[in-house]
Amino acid sequence: MLQRIQTVYLLIIVALTVAILFLPLAVLQAGDQFFTFDATGISTMAAQPELVYPTWGLLALVVVISLLALLTIFLFKKRLLQIRLCIFNAILMLGFYGLFAFFCWNLKGQTEIFSLSLKIALSFPLISLILDYLAIRNIGADEALVRSLDRLR
Repeated sequence: MLQRIQTVYLLIIVALTVAILFLPLAVLQAGDQFFTFDATGISTMAAQPELVYPTWGLLALVVVISLLALLTIFLFKKRLLQIRLCIFNAILMLGFYGLFAFFCWNLKGQTEIFSLSLKIALSFPLISLILDYLAIRNIGADEALVRSLDRLR
């Protein structure tokens, strides 16, 4: 299982999405106040951070993406199901960006002075999307190899 390159790709996807849970995605400035935007929501940047705007949907999406990638690793005997789950996971990663944009757009309508500074953790789903594509290609190559060997018997 671990000797397959797609398993390594999927493990990196799990690591990146778990990192999204702990790293800030963006820093917002509304007037003279600064806020951090992470997977749990928008919090104040103070000694005691206070959750101002919860984004539980974003948190749930990140958890589902990481669990789905982890589940996909253990389905190595069912390659077609693995491919389908990887495609579904890629759609969820695109949905992450859509939901993030929705929350930013919603916040922009609520405050008049709004500045957004993106962080490196926001690029992790894009990197995961690329790794997911590479995993799909390698799983497909494994499936083609198994089918060609079945034909020779």
